[in-house]
Amino acid sequence: MTKIAILGGGGWGTALAIVLSRSRKLHEISLWVHNAGLAEAIRRDRENKTYLPGSKLPEKVRVHPHLEAALSGAQVILGAMPSGRARAVYASALPFALAGASFVSASKGLEPSTHLRMSEVIAQIVLPKFTPRIAVLSGPSFAAEAARGEPTAVVLASRDAALAAELQEEFAGPAFRLYTNDDVLGVELAGAMKNVMAIAAGACHGLGLGTNALAALITRGLAEMARLAVALGARPETLSGLAGLGDLVLTCTGSLSRNRFVGIELGKGRTLSEILANMRMVAEGVNTAAPLLALAREHRFDMPITEQVDAILHAGKSPKDAIRDIMERPLKRE
Repeated sequence: MTKIAILGGGGWGTALAIVLSRSRKLHEISLWVHNAGLAEAIRRDRENKTYLPGSKLPEKVRVHPHLEAALSGAQVILGAMPSGRARAVYASALPFALAGASFVSASKGLEPSTHLRMSEVIAQIVLPKFTPRIAVLSGPSFAAEAARGEPTAVVLASRDAALAAELQEEFAGPAFRLYTNDDVLGVELAGAMKNVMAIAAGACHGLGLGTNALAALITRGLAEMARLAVALGARPETLSGLAGLGDLVLTCTGSLSRNRFVGIELGKGRTLSEILANMRMVAEGVNTAAPLLALAREHRFDMPITEQVDAILHAGKSPKDAIRDIMERPLKRE
């Protein structure tokens, strides 16, 4: 029986514990929750009332506030923490990780200070101890819907084809379908970039704009995402798949999207600090816009939507002015 340690007791980490408990193969599953009080409440109530209310955690899922206990004997370490905290969590986990353990990142974002993808962060931390087997889990997957058992299809990407195939079999369940992919770069970039586009989509909604604007935003947003990803070495088809177009549509249109919510509130005229002060969960796009824009500029690529989102988030630009500047850009061929 494979032991899976899930690092991160937010909505997605909790949902993955529930989803994987239903998989076709039997697992021993542990969930590490950073906050000891929350860990105790989840253990007592069998429910994460803070981040995933209404979804019961199976009795067989063990909840731990200490990394050593959560990681004991784990062959698979699945990270579901915010990307900005990933390095610290993985570094703290490393002393307790089995040599040869497989790492799966389910975080969608770039490390703010380095612009690195999560698989790169894992490799940097683990390589001094052993050569890690690394995979990435991404795609259109709201935590609440996956936890309820609604049909969900995601991508499991790894340059190690054998690892991808193993994890595909381990994770698959009646309502959780996984497709393998070896384009780790494309899958991770898509997962990070779509959150920024969702903030833009939300801002359009907050301004009272209709579906013309949303359709244009999704289409041109996908083009912007694909330009950068392909230039950096990703495959175009990855951006048109579940990790790209699939997750982009979900995050730009779904009412459960935290990034879209931030955009909606910005469009209504609220300040970012006010919005974030009332949010329990992390909207990854807020911390991804700046490093993504920096990455694009390093490679001399124009990302007009990302640039405007970054200006709204960090320079106090109004969403109305951002849309005007997008619409008044020089005319060009599609």
